[in-house]
Amino acid sequence: MHGIRQAGAVAVETGVDDPVQRLVRRLGKRYAGRITGTAVLPERPARLMPLPEELDPRLATALRSRGVAQLYSHQREAWNAVTAGRHTVVVTPTASGKTLCYNLPVLQAALKDRAKALYLFPTKALSQDQVAELVELNEAGGLGIRAFTFDGDTPGDARKAVRTKGDIVVSNPDMLHQGVLPHHTKWAQFFENLRYVVIDEMHSYRGVFGSHVANVIRRLRRVCHFYGSDPVFVLSSATIANPAELAEGLIGEPVTAITESGAPAGERHLLLWNPPVVNADLGIRASARSQATRIARMAVKSNLKTIVFAQSRLMVEVLTKYLKDVFDGDPRRPARVAAYRGGYLPGQRRETEKALRAGNVDCVIATSALELGVDIGSLDVCVLNGYPGTIAATWQRL
Repeated sequence: MHGIRQAGAVAVETGVDDPVQRLVRRLGKRYAGRITGTAVLPERPARLMPLPEELDPRLATALRSRGVAQLYSHQREAWNAVTAGRHTVVVTPTASGKTLCYNLPVLQAALKDRAKALYLFPTKALSQDQVAELVELNEAGGLGIRAFTFDGDTPGDARKAVRTKGDIVVSNPDMLHQGVLPHHTKWAQFFENLRYVVIDEMHSYRGVFGSHVANVIRRLRRVCHFYGSDPVFVLSSATIANPAELAEGLIGEPVTAITESGAPAGERHLLLWNPPVVNADLGIRASARSQATRIARMAVKSNLKTIVFAQSRLMVEVLTKYLKDVFDGDPRRPARVAAYRGGYLPGQRRETEKALRAGNVDCVIATSALELGVDIGSLDVCVLNGYPGTIAATWQRL
């Protein structure tokens, strides 16, 4: 279930008469004049396919132990394309299981052939989330696959171990540019066995930054060819209009596009919210912050898991302060409200990410640092405090 408001917008995923629907009705009844537009996104049934017959039994056991007995249709299509050696881009909505589209072939190759894989994510939060996901799969099936992050937070004494022992190295384009490719001789063993390169959240690599990343990818391919490898690229993205064109521009090769999602989705309500006029003579409206706080407060009081996206680090801290004053007044009780943004120490960010995955936080206020596909458990309501700047980023948050 999901809900969203922006002073701005609100989107909500609903079932039968559940708390989210009641919240939507309360908002519509009490604040009808502030809701300037509504839309209902219909529910979508799942399209399932069996696990591949050639899947390693240990990997199949790990999946089943985590409740995955079948694959969504787009996951199976991705498996077929990637294992056939075709560069592939997967473009399906948020929370549709894109991670398995690349994790399955990567883990299969690591188990069968001790092949290596390089994952590139745009944010450290996403890297940590992916490593946590791989560790859980690893433990569930006793796979023995070693996955490590390699970024600015990686201690100097751990970097050699990552280079020599990592089956899956999770990094970002900046670190690839500055910390890996200039020192490729130290990574020789890794590059010789590199089978897959995963580029997640591809839609974030646009404009001048995207052209820089495309050149870094070309350097990577040149280094791989020097060491005798020719990795398959697997890209994933939120819904955008031209995924194949963008993917081909990034890697310089034709790609297979998978755009039909087989994942289910509940019905969602999207509300566009305009703050009320507080001074008609001057044409002044209430702030977006006050409206986002009001909606988030109502949602949390209804025991709905909520995320609030803000446009700046300062606004994250302001919103967090207002909501903590309401819900975290008693220091003896676990915190219900948490903030997430760049600028926190690595240890603080890891603690928050862990609490989010475990569902121990009722409301999180975040910048775009938490926007890109991080697993934050089940959500009921999402509040956008302002327009993110692009349609793709808006749908990514929804």
